[in-house]
Amino acid sequence: MAALRGLLARPLASYYLLISSSGLLLLIGLTMVFSATSVQALATDGNPFTMFAKQALFALIGLGAFWACQRLPASTFRSIALPTLGVAVVLLVLLDALHALGRLTGNASFGPFEAELLWLIIGPIQVQPSELAKFGLVLWGADMIARKGAALGWWRELATPLFPAVGLLFVLVGYNDLGTMLCLLAIVVGLLWAAGVRKRVFAVLSLLGLVGVGLLVAAASLGAGSGEQGERNYRLARLTMFINPPPPDECGLDGCYQYLQARYAIDNGGWFGVGLGKSVLKWDWLPAAHNDFIFAILAEELGVVGCAVVLSLFAVLTYTGLRIARRVADPFRRLAATAATAWLVGQAVINIGGVVGLLPITGLPLPFISDGGSALVVTMAAVGMLASFARAEPEAARALHARPAPRWVRLVWAPLPPLPSARRRGPLPAQARREPGSETGKRRETGAGPTGGRARRGRAGTTAAERRR
Repeated sequence: MAALRGLLARPLASYYLLISSSGLLLLIGLTMVFSATSVQALATDGNPFTMFAKQALFALIGLGAFWACQRLPASTFRSIALPTLGVAVVLLVLLDALHALGRLTGNASFGPFEAELLWLIIGPIQVQPSELAKFGLVLWGADMIARKGAALGWWRELATPLFPAVGLLFVLVGYNDLGTMLCLLAIVVGLLWAAGVRKRVFAVLSLLGLVGVGLLVAAASLGAGSGEQGERNYRLARLTMFINPPPPDECGLDGCYQYLQARYAIDNGGWFGVGLGKSVLKWDWLPAAHNDFIFAILAEELGVVGCAVVLSLFAVLTYTGLRIARRVADPFRRLAATAATAWLVGQAVINIGGVVGLLPITGLPLPFISDGGSALVVTMAAVGMLASFARAEPEAARALHARPAPRWVRLVWAPLPPLPSARRRGPLPAQARREPGSETGKRRETGAGPTGGRARRGRAGTTAAERRR
């Protein structure tokens, strides 16, 4: 423990913990994507590396986003906050409008734009706007709350413009993707918690959140998400299945089949797993085995030990994100680091909880692990932002400036962070500013006055009242 405390006391401990935990999670994710998709890719394309190569390409793009965000100062993140959120809102509006057009005309496309459930296809590019909305909400929310400062104590300052913007974002995202809306809710909770908002606000938000989730669950009967008007409400079915699961022999293809197959995969893995690449459930038995339910394949192939390693890495990531938020001095960095940590860890908890049966199934991907280009690139950008904040910690910045790296290293990797401003010394007390020959100074030297009286009373041992007793 002493050695561990010594390692954590080093100036750049937060940076190296962040890099190591996220890097190992990315490596595990690429390995599991290849293991989960190789069979299906071989059967459809004749090449087992088809989907893995696509994910590896997005990983390279994500590393580029990480490198770029690591080099940016906090002022740049604050300047791009509103444009990032604005682009995400425009893309979400376009996605929902194309879905509405598809329900009216049967064709969810207009020119080069096409909507496919959660994805917006723009020519050859396929993006998921809700992933960009997460990053935009982190940046804009942290910037807005940091600007308000102590004014957040007033309800009116807290309600505008945060609540209307978040409400609009919840409607645009939650109509198609309830799981991502819950992830956005975790970001808002992280922002308000880091800002020190009163507990009654969280109580009101919890009540409004429950009402909003109920409305979005009911909206699935009208065609929200992957639901169809007049068909069974799939969101309500997931909740009822979680609360009162049917017997295994009664699980149909549209009921708890996916949940049951995930349980079979976890049970088949045992403590040490069946071996990497030897999963049985990935042979088209478990739906979305490479995406939403990849943790079940990981549990089958690597067992409880592999699951414990992944959970430990997420725990290290959680500790590192909160450590960065606690050690930085800038309010914007503190708020953004807390919100990003709540986003990544909350999404992991929702995904893993749904796979193992502790939470209802929501369809969220597992960060770093699941197959998906937009999610991986945005996640790596968020990690790059956290790395920039970790290098800006006061002790880390002083250590980097004490022994600066060569210029070519700074050009290739990351520039030096700004040095923290020295603490200004406040004005001296009135007594210290008085001249030594003044009456107060003489009284202090001779022990006269209240202070001297207290000192003499202490040396005497008892007061007059105590002696009378």
